[in-house]
Amino acid sequence: MTDYDRALIERFRANGGRLDAALGGAPLLLLHHVGARTGISRITPLGYFPCPDGSFAIVAANGGSPRHPGWYHNLLAHPDTSVEVGTETVPVRAEDLTGAARESLWNTLVTLAPGLGAFARRSGRTIPLLVLHRLDQAD
Repeated sequence: MTDYDRALIERFRANGGRLDAALGGAPLLLLHHVGARTGISRITPLGYFPCPDGSFAIVAANGGSPRHPGWYHNLLAHPDTSVEVGTETVPVRAEDLTGAARESLWNTLVTLAPGLGAFARRSGRTIPLLVLHRLDQAD
């Protein structure tokens, strides 16, 4: 974990899950995940987009890097995990969107956050889009 991430996590927790200046004011969650190869538990602060059904959309942009972030591979290997949102810890299951479902949500998110399009162009890859479905709600 970087010093920046460690400080962000501490600020997030100290302020009841609110960080107005972090990530340009975007909502932030703390993603708990387990290393796909190492089995080590990790926490990564991520911006997210709230979905109408209570789930959380996250984008594996990795700052426009040509490589997917490590947490993405970890979620593929271990999709059942949890997130800290505000003062709650919520159990979730990660779904890697593909096809029409991905394109529809991607187009909506790029409208809300045009920088995602720039990340996609710079990365030269299709940026994964995941939805973290809450497991604490009845289906």
